[in-house]
Amino acid sequence: MNKIELRIMAISRSVTQSTNYAIVLGELDSPRRLPVIIGSAEAQSIAVAIEGMTGPRPLTHDLFKNTLETLRTDLREIIISDLKEGVFYARLVLDREGEIIEVDSRTSDALALAIRFECPIYTYGDILETAGIVLHGEEEHDEEDLDEQPATAEANPENLSSFNVGELNHMLEEVLSNENYERAAQIRDELKRRRES
Repeated sequence: MNKIELRIMAISRSVTQSTNYAIVLGELDSPRRLPVIIGSAEAQSIAVAIEGMTGPRPLTHDLFKNTLETLRTDLREIIISDLKEGVFYARLVLDREGEIIEVDSRTSDALALAIRFECPIYTYGDILETAGIVLHGEEEHDEEDLDEQPATAEANPENLSSFNVGELNHMLEEVLSNENYERAAQIRDELKRRRES
């Protein structure tokens, strides 16, 4: 089967499942899109990697990347390889000193690792035919679509505008070390808003 390369187009709250998110993958040079429903923790991990945010301690997907690199193993690509009863299946294609190893993975974890390793994301035509959608008349938005990062799951009780930049950076490190990705996204957005103003 021929592999079709995809890229992450957007991350947004799932319309059908309020506690989950949809990550939208797009076929290169095509209006075909593949929406994949993922949990909020995985969505936040993906958003953190896309934004290039780091904490004082490695997060789970960062730890896995560090472990593979320590073992001189590279993630060459991920393949969304199957769709059974509405569930996507993925494989990590690893290269350990020339030996190719394939490992079963949840699609959300595979995507989080693909971003960290900056490796290609693939699927097969039959999966795109079955689960994909075609967006007619869509203009190219490139990476701008990634601004649709996940919103917080609940209202923010604390007004971030009352903190200075130093305090926000300290808070960001703290919430990242506690793997509170939703709060990290809020703080990141506040810092970004201030940089742009």
